[in-house]
Amino acid sequence: MNQLLRVQNFCVSSDGYGAGENQSFERPFGHADPGAMFAWAGATASWPNRTDPGGTRGIDDYFTRDFTNNIGAEIMGRNKFSPHRGPWESEEWQGWWGSEPPFHTPVFVLTHYERPSFTLSDTTFHFINADPSSVLAKARDAANGKDVRLGGGAATIREFLDADLVDTLHVAVSPIQLGGGSRLWESPEELLDRYHLETVPSPSGVTHHLFWRR
Repeated sequence: MNQLLRVQNFCVSSDGYGAGENQSFERPFGHADPGAMFAWAGATASWPNRTDPGGTRGIDDYFTRDFTNNIGAEIMGRNKFSPHRGPWESEEWQGWWGSEPPFHTPVFVLTHYERPSFTLSDTTFHFINADPSSVLAKARDAANGKDVRLGGGAATIREFLDADLVDTLHVAVSPIQLGGGSRLWESPEELLDRYHLETVPSPSGVTHHLFWRR
């Protein structure tokens, strides 16, 4: 397969949640603390927001560095892009990331309420109301031969898993419990009928789960 659909560096709690409950503008991850969820990546030398020298150079750093490798487009759910629900009250909201989004590719946002595309720096956001296979076809075309990243959240990843479209997954399981929210799985063993699995524990406390098609 020339163009993979890849889940990369997706973080879940030990009880399988990718985000907490009650998402808001102030709390993009609901009651979950993103600082705790992503602490393993933030401590690495390759963390893109690092402002001081140093950082770890082990397995966590490898996955942090690999995040943009051969990625030509991203697909995400609306709640990764915005805390708003229902029809857009205005089109002023342009994402959580400011004028320099970290994607540097076309991004396809799944939503029942489409709006015009717009560009910030070298990232263009497109808003698509379509089934997963149709969205993936558009993303692959925009990726110009490179792979497509499936960015989340958990419900969006489950939708593409249910459609049997995901080729590889890297899920980092953090040693925290959320007790509720947007759930990726009850157990990673749910995917073993379709995927091989290798688990790699890290000194940071997370366990990296690597899935690839059987």
